[in-house]
Amino acid sequence: MIGISSKTVYAVAALQELGNIHTEKVLKIKEIASKANIPQNFLEQILLELKKQGLLLSTKGMYGGYRLAKDLKDITLKDIVLILESDAFSDVCKTDNEGLKLFWKEIKEDISSVFEVPLSELKNYQLQSAKTLNYTI
Repeated sequence: MIGISSKTVYAVAALQELGNIHTEKVLKIKEIASKANIPQNFLEQILLELKKQGLLLSTKGMYGGYRLAKDLKDITLKDIVLILESDAFSDVCKTDNEGLKLFWKEIKEDISSVFEVPLSELKNYQLQSAKTLNYTI
């Protein structure tokens, strides 16, 4: 039903980096890869797919790079999963048993709703982790 690959994890990290810059600025792939600790070749593939699906804009040339096509509050984890994970929310129940079909349908809906979190929520987790770091000696 659902498995999160490193591709999705890297995509979220890259989008977080792009969300940290001014809306008119761009980041080069090399910068994103370095800041988010993502292999550059792998990141190129991910960013191209996100651009193709309308989540990113790119500018070519010496001062080119990537930026968000929309605000992080308008992009959910589910959007990323649906783009990058081919079978993420597919039907796993191949049965004629109506009870099992209903059971798996409800599980799928519950899981799907969990992924509706907007990526703008990442900032809250960053703040929370910074507070945690401040308490350690």
